[in-house]
Amino acid sequence: MGSLGKTVSMMPSVSWRASKATQTRPCARSSLCFMLTNAVTPLGYVLKGWVDLTSNKPHVVKKSIKYLEQGTQDTKDVLGLMGKAKYFMTQQNFSGALEVVNQVTLAYSNFLPALVLKMKLFLARQDWEQTIETGQRILEKDENNIDAWQILAVHELVKEGNTDRAADRVRNLIKALETGEPQNPNLHLKKILAVSRLCGRHQVVHRLVSGFLERTFMATPSCALVATELGYLFILQQQVKEASLWYKEAMKLEENRLAALAGSIWCQILQGQLEEAAHQLEFLKEVQLSLGKSEVLVFLQALVAAKKQKLEQEATALLKEAVELHFSNMQGLALSPEYFEKLDPLFLVCIAKEYLHFCPKQPRSPGQLVSPLLKQVAMILSPVVKVAPAMMEPLFVTAQVKFLSGELENAQSTLQRCLELDPTFVDAHLLMSQIYLAQGNFAMCSHCLELGVSHNFQVRDHPLYHFIKARALNKTGDYAEAIKTLKMIIKVPTSKAEEGRKSRGPSVRPSERASILLELVEALRLNGELHEATKIMQDAINEFSGTPEEMRITVANVDLALSKGNADLALNMLRGITPKQPCYTEAKEKMASIYLHTRKDVRLYIGCYMELCEHLPGPHSSLLLGDAFMNIQEPEKALEVYDEAYRKNPHDASLVSRIGQAYVKTHQYAKAINYYEAAQKISGQDFLCCELAELLLKLKKYHKAEKVLKQALERDSGVKDIPSLMDEVKCLLLLAKVYKSHKKEDVMETLNQALDLQSRILKRVPLEQPEMIPSQNQVAASICVQIGEHHLADKDYDSAMKSYKDALAYSPTDSKVVLELAQLYLLQGQLDLCEQHCAPLLEMEQTHERAAVVLADLMFRKQNYETAINLYRQVLEKAPDNFLVLNKLIDLLRRSGKLEEAPAFFELAKKVSSRVPLEPGFNYCQGIYCWHIGQPNEALRFLNKARKDSTWGQLATCYMVQICLNPDNEIVGGEAFESLVGDSNSASRKESQQHGVRTAEKLLREFYPHSESGQTQLRLLQSLCLLATREKANIEVALGAFIEMAQAEKDNIPALLAMAQAYVLLKQVPKARTQLKRLAKVPWMLDEAEDLEKSWLLLADIYCQGGKFDLALELLRRCLQYNKSCCRAYEYMGFIMEKEQSYKDAATNYELAWKYSHQANPAIGFKLAFNYLKDKKFVDAIEVCHSVLTEYPNYPKIREEILEKAQGSLRP
Repeated sequence: MGSLGKTVSMMPSVSWRASKATQTRPCARSSLCFMLTNAVTPLGYVLKGWVDLTSNKPHVVKKSIKYLEQGTQDTKDVLGLMGKAKYFMTQQNFSGALEVVNQVTLAYSNFLPALVLKMKLFLARQDWEQTIETGQRILEKDENNIDAWQILAVHELVKEGNTDRAADRVRNLIKALETGEPQNPNLHLKKILAVSRLCGRHQVVHRLVSGFLERTFMATPSCALVATELGYLFILQQQVKEASLWYKEAMKLEENRLAALAGSIWCQILQGQLEEAAHQLEFLKEVQLSLGKSEVLVFLQALVAAKKQKLEQEATALLKEAVELHFSNMQGLALSPEYFEKLDPLFLVCIAKEYLHFCPKQPRSPGQLVSPLLKQVAMILSPVVKVAPAMMEPLFVTAQVKFLSGELENAQSTLQRCLELDPTFVDAHLLMSQIYLAQGNFAMCSHCLELGVSHNFQVRDHPLYHFIKARALNKTGDYAEAIKTLKMIIKVPTSKAEEGRKSRGPSVRPSERASILLELVEALRLNGELHEATKIMQDAINEFSGTPEEMRITVANVDLALSKGNADLALNMLRGITPKQPCYTEAKEKMASIYLHTRKDVRLYIGCYMELCEHLPGPHSSLLLGDAFMNIQEPEKALEVYDEAYRKNPHDASLVSRIGQAYVKTHQYAKAINYYEAAQKISGQDFLCCELAELLLKLKKYHKAEKVLKQALERDSGVKDIPSLMDEVKCLLLLAKVYKSHKKEDVMETLNQALDLQSRILKRVPLEQPEMIPSQNQVAASICVQIGEHHLADKDYDSAMKSYKDALAYSPTDSKVVLELAQLYLLQGQLDLCEQHCAPLLEMEQTHERAAVVLADLMFRKQNYETAINLYRQVLEKAPDNFLVLNKLIDLLRRSGKLEEAPAFFELAKKVSSRVPLEPGFNYCQGIYCWHIGQPNEALRFLNKARKDSTWGQLATCYMVQICLNPDNEIVGGEAFESLVGDSNSASRKESQQHGVRTAEKLLREFYPHSESGQTQLRLLQSLCLLATREKANIEVALGAFIEMAQAEKDNIPALLAMAQAYVLLKQVPKARTQLKRLAKVPWMLDEAEDLEKSWLLLADIYCQGGKFDLALELLRRCLQYNKSCCRAYEYMGFIMEKEQSYKDAATNYELAWKYSHQANPAIGFKLAFNYLKDKKFVDAIEVCHSVLTEYPNYPKIREEILEKAQGSLRP
């Protein structure tokens, strides 16, 4: 009975394997009954489950799991577990299926069907890494496994794009099929179809596949499916002759004749036989009514409509229908070889290219809406690029779409990926050069063209190469060469729209020829050859009369008329364009521009857009009208237009954005916030949330901004795609910006979250959207830079260094990051590393401003003053009105002892424009210069002109306050010199000091800093005002503030210096000395140089009072190392020499102090004259006395004690 049971139990299995499911079910039931009575039931349940699983009825399939569960309840039956895994796959429960398959592979490690299923499951989950790993494990056990080689070949074609490896894997797949299943043409076709659909530009792979299919057909010449596939393979490669032969071969056979007929019609269209093709398509329309519509036939109808009748609307509607039919066949398919077969990327590329014929030919201008057809093409290609990012054709057409949509940087990233895959790809080089041309980067445009030639000399055969080159020449002013190039390519013949076969020589499409003619007209016009330009324009009008290019020529003719100053003729031509013509909107925009800029008539300018809205009502026209009102500074009227448009289309988030911006421009912030909040609820788009948060941040509504961003971040949308993750990163970065204003302790955590999330994006991008790798690396680098800046503000230099190095790992060529790192090396005194980072940037770009500035600072640190000054001079010779660099140069000239060279640079800046002397930056630099040459009143006058400026205001105010409090730039708290020169008018001096304090306080009352550092600066200056009163109570209050600031921020140099000054004024010299010694250990930094110098001078003063001249001299030499114009350091050195009765050396130092104080300090003049007298240099003493008395006639003691004695010593 056991033997019989076994036999009966195997019958359903044999029957099922023979795919006779209808016969199997009754047999399975009888077997099941038999096994139940014999207590051997699990296999029966399993087989019944398999029978139901293979049913084509969904409700029967769903029942199969019940039997499979029962069959595997108490046993690890392989057949039952595999059935469960298959069931879970049909329900797209891939995790459940994987769990079951893992049970099989653990129990039966050598069971290949389980490993194959596991590989397919990983692929369904889009986990390519595990898919490939499993495929390689299978090949270790079975080197001719067909499924493994198929998936490895697909992986190379869609993910890696390595032609050689792809070819090797396809060879291995073919070998496995021909050796393992030599007599199975259906299997051959099934397994090679995915590769056939994906071979694209890989000619080696194409030859392998076509050769294999030809051998399969020769072995089984009755297989029409193989012949049809060969025809399709060749037609997608534009090999029309070969395709036609195979389709004819297929049509000789009855099987699948419709597909072969469709292919044959496609060949006719490509060969220009449009009448025959149209006739056959009409016949097939009837066939489709009974058999259902075919996406290929609908696509062919669109081709005929486009090429024959020129019916754009009908053609695009048919293309849309073809796309919908195509994607409807893929519903419910998981990622698999079958998915790629059904996706058929090259067919979608064909549809996309047909769409592009009806799209704009130039990139979208800022503010212009993206063409709906471009959006449709992007939608078609998006799933292809997502799953097959190594396929060249979809990538390239995607780049074209991004270019025409105005997304130039995204287009560049996509093209970069194309060129990584194939550096010889001519079209990619040409499009890249067009992008650079559109960006105005003419040098890179030319470089890109030459790069293309170096990779593929055939680039020069393309008329487009010469056209782009001519446009670049035109833009750079080389009109003669541009004209020469254009006249050369104008001779290239025009291809006819109906011609489908490849031209024997280079040719241009009618639209390209029109562009060439118009560019030639423009070049001739700019070269002053108006007569010749008019002649070429007339030729273009005649040639393109009655064609789709006619209106484009007319619009261009308007520009020619305007260049002749004939605005009336231009307007008359534009008035001839009717609302039914495609360029009506462009004509109205051009007409409006003439009214606004030439006629200066605002009423007629607006009238053009109102007519546009009347004749072509719609959101685009309304937006143009609203934007026009914004252009003439009438935001209230713009709001009315935007609002009306929004009511008609409340889901258009871009409209809400414009309304919000208009409300902001009219300072109606509350309404702007309400609009954003309402739109957020309707559309839920994150970019609106970010705009709202930015507005709230601007209004200092930090808590509300935080709430808006947190709500956006908490919104759970399940599994997030890459754009959603990118929006989340943007929200986190904005949240960090909010926290900088009111929750500083949370900034770091938020930035780290953003970096973690960006790291996840970077892991997914190579698999899903590799063209975005450069831009997403840039985002990661910018986050690292922000983290580095945060560490730098906390003076955590090691962490800052790590963050900047991380940023460079993401973006090694980012000059901004390189410079940040270089500045940090400079800050830490690692001068060689700083130079290593800066020098290459200047080699690449000699006028690189920031690199020159950092390298100049470095050269200064190395005491190579001439090189430092020359670096700044080079920048200023290119841009004399670059006041940021001018300010740096003034400081460098002062520190190198060459401040007398500064006026020449002021004169150079004035030559740029008559308005330069009014510029806040220029006045700031003039003020700083006057301050350094001892003219405090002039300095205040210039600085006051910069005080209200957003860029220079804070710096100007700080200097003005310091000048008011200390106009003679004395050492606050220094007492070493006090007894040398008596002050006969202390009351007047005190009154002057009080007046200075009052002026400083008034300036600070009008000072409204927006940043946290600005607030700290304000508090410091207010406390310095209290210090300047010299009243004990005020000094103690100021000291408390300084201590608090020093505790709040590590190594706060200004606060530590102010503390020391306060201690000295309170006669607590030991405490002052402690703080000053602490500052003496701080490494020199250019940003803190002024305060460090003051601290060294004050400590030197204390040492001088204590007679510790050697310690004082060490500090004074340090001052002079970093500032050769430091007159106070020379003065102290003179004082020390004088104390040591070395009058000659004292005179030498006082002479330098007198020079670098620009003879503005009479006390230094007195000391110099006195030491000249002691050194018996009577003539020099007399000369200095006269200089002092000329400026200060009543200066005490100098006349009696020095001048008269010197004069007496000269008398015989």
